[in-house]
Amino acid sequence: MAANTDFSYIDKYKCDNNIVTIVCILLLFVLMINQLTFNEEVKAGTLGIYKKLKNSIPDIEWPLIAPYVYEINKLKKETNSIILAHNYQTPQIFYGVADIVGDSLALAIEATKVKQDNIIMCGVHFMAETAKIMSPQKRVFLPNLKAGCSLADSITGKDVIQLKKKYPGMPVVSYVNTSADVKAETDICCTSANAVKVVESLNVKRVIFLPDEYLAKYVASQTKVEIISWHGKCEVHEQFSEKDIRELRNNYPELTVIAHPECPPDVIKASDFTGSTSHMVQYVKKNKPKNVFLVTECSMSDNIEIENPTTNFVKPCNTCPHMKSITLKNILDCLKHKKNEILIDSTTIQRSRGSIEKMIAIGRQN
Repeated sequence: MAANTDFSYIDKYKCDNNIVTIVCILLLFVLMINQLTFNEEVKAGTLGIYKKLKNSIPDIEWPLIAPYVYEINKLKKETNSIILAHNYQTPQIFYGVADIVGDSLALAIEATKVKQDNIIMCGVHFMAETAKIMSPQKRVFLPNLKAGCSLADSITGKDVIQLKKKYPGMPVVSYVNTSADVKAETDICCTSANAVKVVESLNVKRVIFLPDEYLAKYVASQTKVEIISWHGKCEVHEQFSEKDIRELRNNYPELTVIAHPECPPDVIKASDFTGSTSHMVQYVKKNKPKNVFLVTECSMSDNIEIENPTTNFVKPCNTCPHMKSITLKNILDCLKHKKNEILIDSTTIQRSRGSIEKMIAIGRQN
């Protein structure tokens, strides 16, 4: 089938005709290789999504993106599948194909409610595992099994066992950004949205808090509970520095800086507000800052910006290579071929489920 060459979206580009021609030929070539066609049916079927994304995705790229969006949305209905996507996914995934979006806590909660037989998790490996633990009767898929996490990789279930031997009787609080075998050795999980609340809910003087060293320091600054921490760090958030913020404030005098609690302490101290990804969304929506810098993963700003067009988002951000390994192409492959299913043995599911359920019951930080 020949690709449609009527790319009306590029008409408004005021650039050299030769460049436009070359780009169009390249787009056509890629479309034909992938046997996906940007035709009138695809154009009409994705028009609403295009209108939402048109300010965040170059028009000239849409003929390449739209066929994937169209096929995924059609196929997920035909296969009784649902797509969950984390806030760090790109706009074309977040707004283009996802049915449920949110932070780790929201996705953990929603994983218990889905009616579809198949869950496609557009996030990282521990998120897919969490979905499987909470919905063991469902089939859960991760479009790219290499989508890992530096925090989850920093600790194992065996490490937790050794810590419990070193600190007998002390409760273990594990960030949800951990593997299933770690959760199986954990008393209660938490997210950045409720970490302080979870720690204080235990009514003890000391807790083991795993695995994020910086989140542990943030929690320790917010509570009188003594925190025994691990040495894990998020490879995205640890790259930010107080110097970055100082330089940005010089360039943007009316800048509001919002940091994720996985950031280093000096970054948090230099920021105006610290909160989870869900708290970042709420803060921007409520306060409508003139200029804002979200000290977190790049796509977070892209996604919030679409819903808050009056705010200028300053974006010297860092990208999570694991989140970005999830693409429209491998989502489509996952749907078509039921690839990359998450399998966890029943014993691990049973042992880890309780720690997640307790986290969900605690809810978010006020």
